[in-house]
Amino acid sequence: MFGKLTLDAIPLHDPIIIVTLIAIVLGGIAVVGGITYFKKWTWLWKEWFTTVDHKRIGIMYIIVAIIMLVRGFADAIMMRTQLMLAHGGSDGFLPPHHYDQIFSAHGVIMIFFVATPLVTGLMNIVMPLQIGARDVAFPYLNALSFWLFVGGVILVMLSLGVGEFAQSGWVAYPPLSGIDLSPSVGVDYYIWSLQLSGLGTLLTGVNLFVTILKMRTPGMTLMKMPIFTWTTLVTCVIIVAAFPILTVALGMLSLDRYLDMNFFTAGMGGNAMMYVNLFWAWGHPEVYILVLPAFGVFSEVVSTFARKKLFGYKSMVGATVAIGLLSFIVWLHHFFTMGSGANVNAFFGIMTMIIAIPTGVKIFTWLFTMYQGRVEFKTPMLWTLGFLVTFSIGGMTGVLLAVPGADFLLHNSLFLVAHFHNTIIGGAVFGYLAGITFWFPKAFGFKLNERLGRYSFWCWIIGFYLAFMPLYMLGFMGMTRRLNSYDNPAWVPYLTVAWVGALFILAGIGFFILQLYVSIRDRKQNMDVTGDPWDGRTLEWSTASPPPFYNFAVLPKVDSIDAFYEAKQRGLPPAPSHYAPIHMPRNTGNPFVVSMLLTVMCFALIWHIWWLVGASFVGAIVAYIVRTYDQDVDYYVPSEEVARIEHQHIQAQATQA
Repeated sequence: MFGKLTLDAIPLHDPIIIVTLIAIVLGGIAVVGGITYFKKWTWLWKEWFTTVDHKRIGIMYIIVAIIMLVRGFADAIMMRTQLMLAHGGSDGFLPPHHYDQIFSAHGVIMIFFVATPLVTGLMNIVMPLQIGARDVAFPYLNALSFWLFVGGVILVMLSLGVGEFAQSGWVAYPPLSGIDLSPSVGVDYYIWSLQLSGLGTLLTGVNLFVTILKMRTPGMTLMKMPIFTWTTLVTCVIIVAAFPILTVALGMLSLDRYLDMNFFTAGMGGNAMMYVNLFWAWGHPEVYILVLPAFGVFSEVVSTFARKKLFGYKSMVGATVAIGLLSFIVWLHHFFTMGSGANVNAFFGIMTMIIAIPTGVKIFTWLFTMYQGRVEFKTPMLWTLGFLVTFSIGGMTGVLLAVPGADFLLHNSLFLVAHFHNTIIGGAVFGYLAGITFWFPKAFGFKLNERLGRYSFWCWIIGFYLAFMPLYMLGFMGMTRRLNSYDNPAWVPYLTVAWVGALFILAGIGFFILQLYVSIRDRKQNMDVTGDPWDGRTLEWSTASPPPFYNFAVLPKVDSIDAFYEAKQRGLPPAPSHYAPIHMPRNTGNPFVVSMLLTVMCFALIWHIWWLVGASFVGAIVAYIVRTYDQDVDYYVPSEEVARIEHQHIQAQATQA
């Protein structure tokens, strides 16, 4: 009845996991008890779990991403500690099978369940406000996308205490991920958590792409869109083109494991290199899915805090589009060493070097924007300056790895690990933290604590260089990836410094969480009065902070790229005396129900509980069909209600002033 699921699936023999599970259970009891004590369940359900408001969905993406950041970085701390201790005959404190699960889970969590939702959350919150839209094109689909992502999170977290996670690395190459070498459920957790969250990301890409093309405010042509919206548009194109490749690759791998299809089994006519090609045909565009929106954030931040119009707007747009196109023809540099031949390697090496050109254009554009500007070193600007230096180093090491001959020496070393983290942390993560700080007042109506934000930045930047610069050196010294112990005493000092760096980054995460807590506690002192979070050249329209659920009582008119800024210089017109009714979607719990049923289905697939697979799949289909018969999914906000809400916002701003 329960397939392969037995009590033996709970790892009672592993004290680290048991202590972690106890801590999670106690924390969960405390949270549930607190919500129950303050009688907030009804409020959570009506206002958050059933919401279709793009701003609240974006906020929930970021909250879940921060929770998973703590989980993923806990894995990183354990890996750094293990490598610092496991030398000279010592086995460290992690057994090999547990260490392999940790580094696999760390990669999966950080890419799919931290970086990707941070990108999606920022795009959800900001982009509709920038283009003057009242919501995204498909609000129901937006909520469904989020809850599918949460389903993937649930499966990854369940693998900690029920069964185990994959031991095949975050890329899960066959034959290691095949049923013969990975007979446990770890790879199945990997497959189905990624399929669920990947489907949610794909639907988000379609949704935001249509929103940008069809819902821009009157007068906003493509070349009048803010740069963050441009990066969102190109990112969505990459998502729509790349994520189906991952879906197919994981689908074929699951057919190999469940039905012995042998797509990737060399002895049975398959080819494992086909999986590698498919995975990286998705994987390298994914890098730009993560980093392009961060580039958009930096463009908005630099323009605001340099008090200047962005230098080279058309060049920035062209560079963004060029990166999006080139991202699809560089994937083979991830396996130069796999015997593709000199001609193929030469082509992909040249393409990899060429993609550095539009990235360099962006960096010089930001530098020229700051040149002769009145640069104000607020926290978002600090993240931007840290990015400019750090990402440039990562780009230079990437050009080195683009040389096939050099890659033959460095590919399987810690040099590659350092390069990857250099670009993702120094590029993407710094951008997300800058964006969260920059747009936090627009989402919540008050600013984040500046002092704690600076502490977080300096811990991150110091920790990054301490944690990853030694890995470059270790790569040159011959230390390979995925080691859980070693016997070279010359590596110990470098790994010790890397461990200290990880502690600094941990402090940076701690200061960021403390910054959120203190800012919420003291929010009345930091209320944003103007509707403009930094009183500078921002490209969001003059909505309240936070905006009402419909964003705009009257859609703005656009006649230039800086229409709002120019209107402020002329003096904003008075509030309209007449408001029209507004058509908006209703909240619905259907996306939550459908996604949770699909999550149960995937859990049942992992453990071969076939009756539950069928029941949950049918339940999800029925729930979706029931929703199609709901005739009351939209409603009109009457004009008098719009006027009342706008009047309340004006009064609140006057009171704060």
